[in-house]
Amino acid sequence: MLLGAVCLAAAGGLLRSEYEKRHFVPEEFEIRSEKIRRERTAVFLSDLHNQEFGPGNRELLGEIDRIRPDLVLIGGDMMTVKKTCDTGPALHLVERLAASYPVYYGNGNHETRMERRADRYGDAYRRYLQAILRAGVIYLSDSTAVDGDLAITGIDLDKKYYENFRPQTLRSRDVERMAGPADRERFQILLAHSPLFFDAYREWGADLTLSGHFHGGTIRLPFLGGVMTPQYQFFLPCCAGHFERDGRHMIVSRGLGTHSVRVRFNNRPQLVVVRLKNGSTF
Repeated sequence: MLLGAVCLAAAGGLLRSEYEKRHFVPEEFEIRSEKIRRERTAVFLSDLHNQEFGPGNRELLGEIDRIRPDLVLIGGDMMTVKKTCDTGPALHLVERLAASYPVYYGNGNHETRMERRADRYGDAYRRYLQAILRAGVIYLSDSTAVDGDLAITGIDLDKKYYENFRPQTLRSRDVERMAGPADRERFQILLAHSPLFFDAYREWGADLTLSGHFHGGTIRLPFLGGVMTPQYQFFLPCCAGHFERDGRHMIVSRGLGTHSVRVRFNNRPQLVVVRLKNGSTF
C-alpha cells in the first residue's frame, strides 16, 4: 500500500511538472527611478532552451503582443547547446519579435558555449548571429546600446563562472573590464545571465540587473524557495524574484524552458514584464 501511494504521488508530480512546463505566466515588476524620464514597458525573456508554447511559440508571441512592450530584452540561453545545437525555435521567435519591437539580446552560457566551441558546433554561432542581426536585433556582447534615457549593457561571463562545484568571485572591476564603465547619467540596465554576482553588478553601476540561469530553482518549496540550480547549488535565495539593495535592483527570471533536469514543480515558466517609471523607490 505504501509503495502504491509513493508511485501515485510520483506520477502526480510528473504530471504536474509536465503541465507547468507547457503553461507560462506573465508577472509584472515596477521599477522607479529619477533617471527614467519616459515611462516604458519592457518584457524580459530568459532561458527558453527551445521550449515552444504552441506551434512556433504562438502563445508566447500572442501574450507579448497583448502587453505591447516598448522594448524586448533577452537574457540568453534561448537554445540548448549540449551534444547538439539546434537554434531553429530560438531564431524563429527572435525574428518574429524583432519584426515588431526593438530587441536587445545578451548572451547566456549556451550562446557563449556555441561561440567558443566551434570545434564541436561548427559555424552554428556565426550563422545564428548573422540571422538575428539581419532581423534587426541589437546584440550586446560586452557592449552597450543607448535608447534615450536608458543604457542597456550585455556582458558575456566566462565559462568558469558557470562551472559546477567551483564557486568564483566576480568584482565590479571585472564587469568594467568586460563592458567598460557604467553610464551614470542614464538608467543603466545590465543583462547578466547569472544572478550570483549582484553585488558586483550594482557596484559597477547597474540600476537594474536582469538575470536568469537558475530556472527558478527547478522545484520551489513554500518558505524555502528554489531547491536546486543548474550548477547543483541548493536553496540559494536568488533563484527567482526581485531583489533591491542600496536603491539598485535585480530581477531574476524563472526562465521559460528547461534542459538536463527537465522538471518544474511549483515553478511555472515566467515572462517578466517590467514597468519602468519615473520617481523615487522610497
